[in-house]
Amino acid sequence: MTSHHHDICIRDYDPNTSFIDDNAIWDAINRASAPSADQVRAVLDKARQCEGLSIEDTAILLQNQDKSLDEEMFAVAREIKNIIYGNRIVLFAPLYISNHCANSCSYCGFNADNHELKRKTLKEDEIRKEVEILEQMGHKRILAVYGEHPRNNVHSIVDSINTMYSVKDGKGGEIRRINVNCAPMSTEDFKILKTAAIGTYQCFQETYHKQTYEQVHLKGKKKDYLFRLYAMHRAMEADIDDVGIGALFGLYDHRFELLAMLTHVQQLEQDCGVGPHTISFPRIEPAHGSELSEKPPYEVDDECFKRIVAITRLAVPYTGLIMSTRESAELRKELLELGVSQISAGSRTAPGGYQASQDASNKASQHDAEQFSLGDHREMEEIIYELVTQSDSVPSFCTGCYRKGRTGDHFMGLAKQQFIGKFCQPNALITFREYLNDYACDKTRVAGNELIERELAKMSPARARNVKGCLDKTDAGQRDIYL
Repeated sequence: MTSHHHDICIRDYDPNTSFIDDNAIWDAINRASAPSADQVRAVLDKARQCEGLSIEDTAILLQNQDKSLDEEMFAVAREIKNIIYGNRIVLFAPLYISNHCANSCSYCGFNADNHELKRKTLKEDEIRKEVEILEQMGHKRILAVYGEHPRNNVHSIVDSINTMYSVKDGKGGEIRRINVNCAPMSTEDFKILKTAAIGTYQCFQETYHKQTYEQVHLKGKKKDYLFRLYAMHRAMEADIDDVGIGALFGLYDHRFELLAMLTHVQQLEQDCGVGPHTISFPRIEPAHGSELSEKPPYEVDDECFKRIVAITRLAVPYTGLIMSTRESAELRKELLELGVSQISAGSRTAPGGYQASQDASNKASQHDAEQFSLGDHREMEEIIYELVTQSDSVPSFCTGCYRKGRTGDHFMGLAKQQFIGKFCQPNALITFREYLNDYACDKTRVAGNELIERELAKMSPARARNVKGCLDKTDAGQRDIYL
């Protein structure tokens, strides 16, 4: 794999000082407390340039009270999403390896004090079985999730990732990119994690508000706010190019969280030369054994949530936005239009959950091992069929950039030159054809191939010829072709 080398984290930073300045964030919020229509429209015009927004701009959009202006904002979000991502939606599945956790976080079902939770860390053969099931669904991209526990140390994580990559299903099933969500590590451990050929390293601050952070993280290593805050700096120092951040909406004021998260983006750009590859938007969902999750202190309703996603799309146009199956099918459909570019499909949030879901007698007991409850219970194929027939979206299983070394600042540089049409759309169509040939039922295959024809018709004759050639090779049985 060609690697794009760059000197990351040239700027010195002080890991003992927070770059989240509560007063500065609240000042920005208070200064923009009742924005005029002209102010809001000026920010929307700026957003159309696809160059991102400042904290001040974002604060104005967050506090707009005019519903008709919200509609204008949603329209701009759709426009930007279309320019940069087209109609591709990248699909992945979470794979929970372990729900053993040494932290006590009051919003999470995995919390160490939840003695009702069935604890499980998958063994090698169990990991293989889970991956086989995911491959038979057609997945090529996994998010491996580990509870924050000493048994999930970097060596065991690397071993489990090697196991996942090694599983090949007869039809050309294989996992081509594994992103990892696990506890923050030292730079040295991140270097070991990098050897496992991971994609993105993902870790959420949960809440950027330090006082709230201390109230909800009661014990365990996770109590250390700054160690978590600088996790991405250390990962990038270890040469992990792509990192993913996020906040758990519902713990504190959503305006503060969003502006703090954007401050994190800016800090990474300033210190490391490149911001996060992805941003996630988990909302607190009811979790078995967590009282706080039943009644979040700062509840974010669906309308507010849609605004959060749209504003983020305007503020960081080139960053991938991820939506999990915490959210309902209906809401996820709306959020795709407003800027989400990656979704999980057919998810299970308990270790061994995929295998258990195939075994009726075991299904009920899974609830006791889950991290949170799901909002979208559809199977992968149903989600794909709806993406194609209702949203005119191309489900993409592409992992080409990551294996061509188009990562980190290299990826961002290309993204800013609208390279999506050149690489991503063709690769999405080729990998979608693989899925249709190998895993889809007839109904989905027919609808999917019709969509591919419509997409080819939009391309220049030369590009369409090139892509058709790749599709023909795919039809003839070749796999994993990418530009």
